[in-house]
Order: sequence, then structure tokens, then C-alpha cells
Amino acid sequence: MPIVNRIAEFHDEITEWRRDLHAHPELMYDVHRTAGIVEEKLKAFGCDEVVPGIGKTGVVGVIKGNGSHNGAGRTIGLRADMDALPIQEIIDHEYKSTNDGKMHACGHDGHTAMLLGAAKYLAETRNFDGTAVVIFQPAEEGGAGGEAMVKDGMMERFGIDEVYGMHNMPNAPVGSFSIRPGGIMAAADEFEMRIKGIGGHAAHPQDCVDPMIIAAQLVMAFQSIVSRNTDPVESLVISTTMIQGSDATNIIPGVVTMAGTVRSLAPKVRDMAERRIREICANMGGVFGAEIDLAYERGYPVTVNHEQQTAFAVGVAEEIAGAGNVDANMPPVLGAEDFSYMLEARPGAFIMIGQGDGPICHHPEYDFNDEIIPMGASYWARLVETALPAS
Repeated sequence: MPIVNRIAEFHDEITEWRRDLHAHPELMYDVHRTAGIVEEKLKAFGCDEVVPGIGKTGVVGVIKGNGSHNGAGRTIGLRADMDALPIQEIIDHEYKSTNDGKMHACGHDGHTAMLLGAAKYLAETRNFDGTAVVIFQPAEEGGAGGEAMVKDGMMERFGIDEVYGMHNMPNAPVGSFSIRPGGIMAAADEFEMRIKGIGGHAAHPQDCVDPMIIAAQLVMAFQSIVSRNTDPVESLVISTTMIQGSDATNIIPGVVTMAGTVRSLAPKVRDMAERRIREICANMGGVFGAEIDLAYERGYPVTVNHEQQTAFAVGVAEEIAGAGNVDANMPPVLGAEDFSYMLEARPGAFIMIGQGDGPICHHPEYDFNDEIIPMGASYWARLVETALPAS
């Protein structure tokens, strides 16, 4: 693999950064230690500008190239996420999480370390004509940190023309890349409802309006949205993941709460799913003589890769991994990603890098594969150098 030789030289150093971050995971916007380390290293690398506090706790570094325009050309943004997950790590290694109940179970420690490695290289060589902006984002795991950074004026403040993101992909070959134009990751919405019936003794259901029965009907009715209201060639997943009733086996509860998630890849499907859930809830209560209070919240939008930038990213990835190791039309993933907000604000592309066999993301035995660090960091570096060639 033609990784950047200079980046390969400090592979061990980047690995040390990654493992330190892994041992000290932080959640959501409370990434003060991580952001502080990122800020300190970017300053030590000699970035032209380092700005903390973007989108609450995000950090942005600016690196100007030494091309003929002295960095006055286009500006390319590169984004990594910094936050961990509220998961208890169960695998033992020397850099195991020291924060109980918190774990880098999605590889954001690796994403941050790889982008730091690329930033070190770019600040050292500056072999490009334009500006590279390295973006370190908090709160990807449910906190919409990407949206917060966009709303904080990041794109305008730093003059970002295009923006690129990357995520590791377990069980894809080490160092391979996967991408697609258009929707690559799903929109993720959530619903929660309170079903109010009439509780009583489990031996006398005729005297009750059983909200648990209604909840069971709703679970199945929601699946009919997928099987009977959605075009079979479209993607929609509705998962009811929480149902809470009484605390005893002999009590029919008066109230049941239930909640779940809705994932889609097309705006029309997203709109239809919300409309049908609302209609089903409104009518199901009347059928059974109960009240159903529904709260439906839209989350991250679809992550949509722009066609031109995706083709460009494919070319850079093929340079790093070889054409046979780049899937340019991967199947969409129904997980969600708040890089979607950055792609709504600017053209760009989100790519996956294979990290080999092992537990999937969000698993308590997951661990980022340090072997792929030079490939990922080289992709970032060559993306900038290729997009902004020095004259």
C-alpha cells in the first residue's frame, strides 16, 4: 500500500495517542480532556490557527499550504469525532478504559488520532496550495455535535469549501475503503408514547382497558408500515425497543410507555413513516378506548455524499489502497451519522475504512485496529494534497 512514508514513520507515536484517548473516554460534549489534548498537539504541530470551543467543545485547526498562492486557494475541511459511549468495556488490555461505564466503542479515539497524524504531516510539509482545516467534533453519539459546529458558523468562519469525513468499518478488509454517492447512512428518528388505559387485577381483564395489549398491537401495526406502506425497493426500519408496564405479574398497568427508532434513506419515506405512526396512534386509542400521547422527534438526517466529491474521494482511496480495495458503490448503512449536517452545509463525502475482523461498533469488546492508522492518516493527507496541488 503506497501510504505516505513520513506518516508511517510516526505510526507508533499516533498509536500512543490513540491508546491514551482510549484509556480516558469522555461522553457527548464533556470531552474537555480530549479537546485539550487535541488543542495542545495542534499548537505544537505549528498550525496557523487553533480555535477551541466551536460547537461547545469542538476544536478547529487551520493549516495553510506553501503553494504559489501562499494558502489563498480553496479550503478543505477534514472531520473526526472525539466522544465515546456509555458502555462498560469488558476486554482487558493495557490501555483499557479507566472511566467506569465509558468506552471508546465506536473508534472515535482512532478517528481523532488519525486526523492528528495527518495534521502533523500537513503542518510539517505544507505541500499544497490552499488551506486545510482539521475539525475535531464532540457529541456525535446522539448529541448532534456536527450540527452544533455548523450552527456556530464554522463553515463561514474558516471559509470551508468542501468537507470530508471517515469512519472505521469492522469486518471489512484491513485498509480497504468503501463509499457510495448519495445516501450512505440513514436518517434516525425516535418515538415515545404513553398509552393510558384502565389498570386492575390480571385476573379480571374485563374490568380493564389493557394498555399492554394496545402496545402489542402498535408494535405489529408499525411493521405494516414497512411491509405495506413502503415501496419494496426503498429502505425503512422501525424498531420498538422499549416497553414499560407494571412491576408485578398480577397487575394490568394503567399506563404503558413504549419507545423506538425509525430509520430511512429517503425524505419521502421518512415523511410517510412519521405520518403513518401518528395516524395509527390516533386511531388505535379510539379502537380500544384508551388515550395515546405520542412524541415524535426527528434526529440526524440522511448522510448524503455529493457525487463529484465522492468520485474524487474514490480516486484518493484507490491511490492509497489500490483500485481493487475500494468499493465505490457500497450498500447503504442504516446507522446514523451527524456528519450529515456538515454535508448539508457544504459539498463533500463520507468514507469507510476497513479495520478487519472483530466485534462490531458499540460492542463492549470492540477496539480500534491500530494497524489501519497509516492508511487513514495517509488518506487525509493525500486528499488535501490532491485537492489543492501545489504549483
